[in-house]
Amino acid sequence: MRPVQQNVGRADAAAISLSGLCLIHCLVLPLLAAFVPVLGVYAEMEWVHKGLVIAAAPISLFALTRTEPGGGRIGFGVLMALGLGLLVTGAFVEALHDYEVQLTVAGALTLSIAHLFRWVSHRR
Repeated sequence: MRPVQQNVGRADAAAISLSGLCLIHCLVLPLLAAFVPVLGVYAEMEWVHKGLVIAAAPISLFALTRTEPGGGRIGFGVLMALGLGLLVTGAFVEALHDYEVQLTVAGALTLSIAHLFRWVSHRR
């Protein structure tokens, strides 16, 4: 595997991991807070969601720039843009605060799927 492909594989893995952290923050932490109330403080930390989105964007953009033309770049780019758009909307658009969890879950899953498909296609 070439060094560039290896770095892109790492970027995909990092992006999938960050999406997983978003899901844990949005879905698992509030459930745990029902049993251990002190965890509710961590479930409500808005800066965590914003920080994960800010970290995910450059990683995804790096992976996009390293995707070979014709190798699923358009599909990856569309899914990546949709996923990041949903994550950014959930984290930064206060008018849609009531839909933050739904937007974040949809965005994290979409972004993870994009990176997973891209990672699998590059492994072939």
